[in-house]
Amino acid sequence: MVVPSLKLQDLIEEIRGAKTQAQEREVIQKECAHIRASFRDGDPLHRHRQLAKLLYVHMLGYPAHFGQMECLKLIASPRFTDKRVGYLGAMLLLDERQDAHLLITNSIKNDLSQGIQAVQGLALCTLSTVGSAEMCRDLATEVEKLLLQPSSYVRKKAVLTAVHMIRKVPELSNIFLPPCAQLLHERHHGILLGTITLIMELCERSPAALKHFRKVVPQLVQILRTLVTTGYSVEHSVSGVSDPFLQVQILRLLRILGQNHEESSETMNDLLAQVATNTDTSRNAGNAVLFETVLTIMDIRAAAGLRVLAVNILGRFLLNNDRNIRYVALTSLLRMVQSDHSAVQRHRPTVVECLREPDASLSRRALELSLALVNSSNVRAMTQELQSFLESCPPDLRADCASGILLAAERFAPTKRWHIDTILRVLTTAGTHVRDDAVANLTQLIGGAQELHAYSVRRLYSALADDISQQPLVQVAAWCIGEYGDLLLEGGCEETEPLQVEEEKVLALLEKVLQSHMSLPATRGYALTALMKLSTRLRGDNKAAILEKMPLVERGGTQDEEAKESKEAQLSEAALVATEPQASKLLDLLDLLDGTSGAAQPPPAPEPSPGGTLVHLLDLPCASPAPASIPNLRVFEREGLQLNLSFVRPPGTPALLLITVTAINTSGADVTHFVCQAAVPKSFQLQLQAPSGDTVPAQGGLPVTQLLRILNPNKAPLRLKLRLTYNHFGQSVQEIFEVNNLPVETWQ
Repeated sequence: MVVPSLKLQDLIEEIRGAKTQAQEREVIQKECAHIRASFRDGDPLHRHRQLAKLLYVHMLGYPAHFGQMECLKLIASPRFTDKRVGYLGAMLLLDERQDAHLLITNSIKNDLSQGIQAVQGLALCTLSTVGSAEMCRDLATEVEKLLLQPSSYVRKKAVLTAVHMIRKVPELSNIFLPPCAQLLHERHHGILLGTITLIMELCERSPAALKHFRKVVPQLVQILRTLVTTGYSVEHSVSGVSDPFLQVQILRLLRILGQNHEESSETMNDLLAQVATNTDTSRNAGNAVLFETVLTIMDIRAAAGLRVLAVNILGRFLLNNDRNIRYVALTSLLRMVQSDHSAVQRHRPTVVECLREPDASLSRRALELSLALVNSSNVRAMTQELQSFLESCPPDLRADCASGILLAAERFAPTKRWHIDTILRVLTTAGTHVRDDAVANLTQLIGGAQELHAYSVRRLYSALADDISQQPLVQVAAWCIGEYGDLLLEGGCEETEPLQVEEEKVLALLEKVLQSHMSLPATRGYALTALMKLSTRLRGDNKAAILEKMPLVERGGTQDEEAKESKEAQLSEAALVATEPQASKLLDLLDLLDGTSGAAQPPPAPEPSPGGTLVHLLDLPCASPAPASIPNLRVFEREGLQLNLSFVRPPGTPALLLITVTAINTSGADVTHFVCQAAVPKSFQLQLQAPSGDTVPAQGGLPVTQLLRILNPNKAPLRLKLRLTYNHFGQSVQEIFEVNNLPVETWQ
């Protein structure tokens, strides 16, 4: 007995009534078999019913690809009931990856030419959903004609289809420029909203269209003024705000038209002030309009007073109970802090309050903005607030907070003693989260402040006696005790509380550091060095000159670094080819640059000079010829972040090129999570060394450097591709670019 096919409603009820997944599959398999049989029989009267059931099965996640050709047959049918299901099936079962979707082009063209509005609407919806670039080129003329049809229903769908076409084929923009000017006079909400969206797409993809539509800025201003003052239509008002969706789209379009254009910006200044002052902020719809107004003011050439008004609106957002509104306010203020620093500075207390937010995303944004607000006049107060936050902040924020405090102290410290106290407090609170260069910076600072040697060694001794778990703090304390241990025993420091220190206690403390399981190898090295130096400080044995107090080292010695790089290159060129690090292998796998497949042969190792072995064992500096001077090259610059390349070719190994990548940040916000990757053709061999850090501090702070070693045994012209990823102003950025203008001295 043949089981009859189910109706759609009965199929839905039976599937919903299945108690197990196996029962559901059984029902669907049986019904799909009936649907296949019906398609094979070619029943034209019930084809749309069978396809409707198949579409429901497809929505449940089961295969329905065998119904694609039935969609084409239904679309070509003259009956509206068939076309309706056929077009729906095409939107669900077809896409650009399948050639079958091109077969409906002729049917869509015929339906667009008919005068039946419902059929034209179906064809336009399908074209805007699955239309490929080829279909858009073939049907652009038909859509352009429908933009000016009397029916508002068809015009609205034609506008949305034109938006899809521009996104697929930007060169079609010239076809849709003339109708847009007429469509701006529409009173129909949907048509006007779609037209604004279409103009935005045209302006973003065509400079000629951008220039063309700057002429309609006064008309857009008048439309928005009407919305704000008299309203557009009652049915489109939301919570007392007149058509907020249309207001937002007009503001976005004004933002595009006003960028880098003085005349357009001046035309919309008064209107933006009116919107900013008259919009109700008690409802979320009003906040959305205000936020778009602020973004527009930020991007155009607005008057100074208008920018201050925008900052004040964001300040009010910080007091809102909605966390989403506070988040967008913090993000926007972070973007404005560089250009309107004084205006943002007025809201510093509110920003600091946001540090205590339980939401991690809010506290992170508040931390970034707080660090950007630190300057020479508020460094004491802001550092105190940030240190209080550091003591209780989540673990994932401690590294950023500690690094930010250290950078702010280095840039704006009022006195050396305050600077030392600040770093010590950070090391005591979150020593394991500070940057790698914190130890070197503090030892440099203490070494250069001779009048604070006694004060520093006593402070560090007390901190070390309380806690030996913070490794950077232990390293600095051991170094300072080794250098100035005699001052520790002398006492008499008026700036600290009286502290009686005996020689045995100092030695016992250093021994405790050596024996602690928490001490890193580097920490034990500091402690051993301190013990050796104390043997000359405390016993009065000053014969060993190597244990004398260290002289003050100049920071940023570029020549010393280049000399060191040159010496290291001569010693390890052969090892470079044999022991390529994992990062270099990864970049070879990426194959960012096309090149020859042959691997480069390693050049012969340089012959050691007489007596060179002894010099290498002692690791003493040896004289070497000065490297040839190669001009530096700036290869990247965006929003204050600059990337410069400097080059060194060691005289003894002409096949080796040393490239130092230096990242400098002159903007008002730190560049975080900075990663620089490089790739070269396969005929070269590349080795990337670890960078000096992953945070490029704002306002010209300590740059991040990274060394690239490139072997070029064939002396071929060098091509270099770089990939940068980082976070800046709250946004994630990725840049990939090729450097083809390297100086000829780098490879000849």
